[in-house]
Amino acid sequence: MARVAGINIPDEKKIAYSLPYIYGIGVSLAKKICQAANVDPEIRVKDLKEDELNRIREIIDRTYRVEGELRREIQMNIRRLQDIGSYRGDRHRRNLPVWGQRTKTNARTKRGKKITMATARKVAAEKT
Repeated sequence: MARVAGINIPDEKKIAYSLPYIYGIGVSLAKKICQAANVDPEIRVKDLKEDELNRIREIIDRTYRVEGELRREIQMNIRRLQDIGSYRGDRHRRNLPVWGQRTKTNARTKRGKKITMATARKVAAEKT
C-alpha cells in the first residue's frame, strides 16, 4: 500500500478514488491534485511510479491541510465558538444540530436514541 499524508491508500483503486481516504480530500480535490502533479487520475495506485507518488505527496503536504492538522483546526474553531458564548457554540456544547434544523422531530442522529416517557395514566394507576 502507498502511504500519503500518514494514511495507507488502497493499491487496487484509481488514484482519484484512493486519495479521498485521506481526511480533508474529496474526489474533486483529488482530481485537482492529480492534474497539478501531471498524473493521470485513471491510473491505479499500484501502477504509479515513485516520482509520481512523491509529486502527489509534495503537493498535498505543501498546499493542503489534511488529517490531524485539519481536525485540530476544526476543534479549535468549535472551542472558540463555545468560549465566546455564541449560539452555535452552545448548540455544539449541548450536542444539538447547529445549523437551524428542527429538533421536535428528527435529529435522532445528533440527539441519540429515543427515550420513552411514562404517561400520566400509567403513573396514576401505579400509585393506587
